[in-house]
This record gives sequence, structure tokens and C-alpha cells, in this order.
Amino acid sequence: MGIVEHWAYFSCDISTWEAFDLNCNRLMQLPRMTCNTCFMHSDKESLAVGTELLVFGREINGPAIYKYSILTNSWLKGEKMNTSRCLFGSASLGEIAILVGGCDKDGKIMSSSELYNSYIGTWEILPDMNIAKKMCYVVSIDGKFYVLGGIGVDKTTQLACGEEFDLKTREWRIIPNMCPLRNEGDGVNGEAPPLIAVVKNVLYIVDYARQEVKRFVKDKNSWVTIGILPERATSLNGWGMAFRSYEDKLVVIGGSSFHGGMVQKLMLGQ
Repeated sequence: MGIVEHWAYFSCDISTWEAFDLNCNRLMQLPRMTCNTCFMHSDKESLAVGTELLVFGREINGPAIYKYSILTNSWLKGEKMNTSRCLFGSASLGEIAILVGGCDKDGKIMSSSELYNSYIGTWEILPDMNIAKKMCYVVSIDGKFYVLGGIGVDKTTQLACGEEFDLKTREWRIIPNMCPLRNEGDGVNGEAPPLIAVVKNVLYIVDYARQEVKRFVKDKNSWVTIGILPERATSLNGWGMAFRSYEDKLVVIGGSSFHGGMVQKLMLGQ
């Protein structure tokens, strides 16, 4: 119908998910997940793509994926990836999404990647990235996917480079110094992955140590500070905090460290 709605999904409970509609400023509770106890208590990751919300976790027999459909307002079991992984990076572009890197069942950091088509519910193996990494961040800009930062194979090195994936050529290209390092690169210190968002094909990042919001200048391959967060986020090195985009706005979603939670919209200038 040519209508696009942007929802922010989040979970503050084991099996309860909510969706926040910023257009109508309303909070909606999704049906409870129809999963077993093992999956409920496993570590989970999530990805919104097309009209679905995918939740990744583990059951007794191995990794599992549950997906919520906006169209049916229900949960179903999803198709498994070709390579099971955790601590991966992911991003969506319309009805497709890619998942990259992460750790396998033995804890080995991987360079492999896959493409998910939500329209037909299938996974496709993509070429490997140039550098193996976990806890990286992925965004889509100008019809391409970009992987930023992450932790290298030694499990301590913060990666400053980025990688670009071209959907047409199916090739990866390294971009040096695309992700600013935190704590001068001295280990990972239990920090969360980069807090990154894209508005109108412009890349933004939150420096949660300095409470700053920065914009990436593509032609100079550098970052400039554009403002500060609307409320101080003492959220355990970035954990418990989300940074998302909505139309021409940046959205900050805070967790329990915000004394009950908050949603703030940052208006962007010209």
C-alpha cells in the first residue's frame, strides 16, 4: 500500500516484547513468545526486518529462532541460519537483512556472513568478510551494508576499521578508521557494541563515555561532535541503552539506569 511505519521493539522481561510507535506515541504489548523454558532463559539477540521481528536464542537441541509477524500478530518458529552464531552484527534493508561475524559454538570468532530474505523466509550464505569479528555493528547506507568496529580474533583488540558490502557485486571492501575507538583501544573493558544509527544515509554514533553524539563525514572519513545526549546515561559502559533512527530524528531509549526508562528524540539540524 506504500505505507511505511517505524516501530522500536524492546524487551524488559524474559518472554515479553513491546513495540513503541513513535508516530502515534503509543506503546503496544506483543503476544507472549510461544517458546520453551530453555529458550526463555538463554542469551538472546534480535533483529527487525520487513514485517518481522526475529529473536535468536538456544533450545536444548541447539540454536533456535522465533519470529513475530506484524501481519498475523503472532509468533512462529523461524528457519535456522546456515551457521549458528552469537554476538553477531546485523542490519536490515527493507525485506532483507544480513548477519555477520560473531562466535560459533566453540567460541571461535568468525568472518562468515549470511543474508535473510523475510519475504520467503530463507537464509543465503554470503562471501566472508576480510576480518573476523564479534560484537560489531551493521548499518545500511545508500543501498549498501557497512560493518563497524567489533572485537578481533584475539578477543581483546577493538577494531577501528569498517567493511562495506555491495549487494550488487557481492564483495567486501575494508574502510580504515571508520569506527572511533573507545578507551584508547585498551581492551574491551566489558563495553557494549558501538551505539550507531543512520538518518537519511548519514551515520551517527554515541560516545557514551563523553555523552556525545557524533556524525560521520564520509568524504573526510572522520567524526565530528554535533551535540550531547538529552539525559546523562550512566548505563554500565553502554549496556541498557539503545540508539536508533526514526525519519529525521535520532532516538535514545534508556533502560533501568534511567530510573524507570525513557525515550528521547534528538532533532537533527541542516
